[in-house]
Amino acid sequence: MGTAERREREKEQRRESILDAAEKVFFSRGVKDATMDEIAGAAELSKGTLYLYFKSKEDIYFGIHHRALGILRGMFETAMASPIPGVEKVREIGQAYYEFSQKYPDYFEAMMHFDAEVTRPEEVGQVDIECHQEGMAVLGVVAQSIRQGIEDGSIRGDLDPMRTAILLWAQTDGVIRVVARKCEHMREFDNIDLKDLVEDFFAFIHEALGPPDGGSEVAEQ
Repeated sequence: MGTAERREREKEQRRESILDAAEKVFFSRGVKDATMDEIAGAAELSKGTLYLYFKSKEDIYFGIHHRALGILRGMFETAMASPIPGVEKVREIGQAYYEFSQKYPDYFEAMMHFDAEVTRPEEVGQVDIECHQEGMAVLGVVAQSIRQGIEDGSIRGDLDPMRTAILLWAQTDGVIRVVARKCEHMREFDNIDLKDLVEDFFAFIHEALGPPDGGSEVAEQ
């Protein structure tokens, strides 16, 4: 390995170690209360060195968001690999998203914070671009399952795969956020089982995506 390659590898390792340290600070303190001084201390670096790798606290948080998207994409791709009709893959992917929110609540919160941020075009940095690209890759997996469902007849043929993937993401994200925010309140005061509510939502989506005749022979097998 040449000098340039070794330096690049060391730089990437340092960047990842900063994100490891930042996760502990953000997940325990919250993004608003966390400071660059605390992150630098956790990473055992000077704040000046920190700025060599990330331009701001938000930039670091976007790096964590990118990690979260990578995990989510892996879970989606696992669901996509199942030998089942496309409409069932869409459901499996939706369930994987819910499982992600339960298994990785801190990463899910990171994604929620990222989505709430409004970045002006002139402020877009490399990490923002990487997050956008990874997010589109995640949506691409969903679109692929829809496209397969259209081809195998388990999903109605008048849908645009990517547009539908975006709509499904928005709807699923909203339902999961309601579950995350209102879970205890709804269970205590309204006697609603939130897990059943999520299953009801997936059944609703399954029905909405299916062809008008109620399903193809492929989907019924």
